[in-house]
Amino acid sequence: MVIDAKELDYRTLNEQIRKAEECQIQNCHGQRFIGAGMKRQIIQIDGIPGNALGAYLAGAQITVNGNAQDAVGDTMNDGKIVVYGDIGDTLGYAMRGGKILVKGNAGYRVGIHMKAYHEKKPEIIIGGKCGSFLGEYQAGGVLVVLGLYEDNRPPVGNFPCTGMHGGKVFLRGQLDGIHFPHTVTVTKAQKEDIAEIMPLMQEFCDTFSYVIEDILKEPFWMVVPDTKNPYKQMYVAN
Repeated sequence: MVIDAKELDYRTLNEQIRKAEECQIQNCHGQRFIGAGMKRQIIQIDGIPGNALGAYLAGAQITVNGNAQDAVGDTMNDGKIVVYGDIGDTLGYAMRGGKILVKGNAGYRVGIHMKAYHEKKPEIIIGGKCGSFLGEYQAGGVLVVLGLYEDNRPPVGNFPCTGMHGGKVFLRGQLDGIHFPHTVTVTKAQKEDIAEIMPLMQEFCDTFSYVIEDILKEPFWMVVPDTKNPYKQMYVAN
């Protein structure tokens, strides 16, 4: 099913999406909440979706053939979002499950308040670089930033992992000039650490036509909460 979104508001657009198992949205011009809470739909988007794309997503699959705005995957529970361009701020805010793959760069506060529970383990992988406050207050799940695009900047901006008390962050490349809070531990990722994210990185490569061997030529760093630090006890029950 093809939907021309040029003259549609977000409510009408979502009503039409719910009527189809699979649809292609053309002429998307910033409509918000596309796919919000949906479980089974397969959605292709040409154009630029507005804020909160895939909010509360519960199993649907969304592909954006271009850029996306802020709050993609907000409180997402399950499913998959793929973005072939760049993305705005607060990607994966309070994300609780599923995965998000971004070919380009991302803005501020990627993975803020992201969390995991039992079998639910959200995953985000960014091909480019991220702005400040990556993984802020992260409580679970995995964030991977590959920093593939050379522009003499580190893979993340200022204040990464501030308030982090769960989950893991993997950063590829050099971390010169990046200051991490004393409540986290930053170590060079070992083979067993890389093995944990290999399926996600291979999926990224298969999706966006990269070669995994090229990505692995640069070092990876792993950031985790400092379990010896009492700051963790402010958030996690014994």
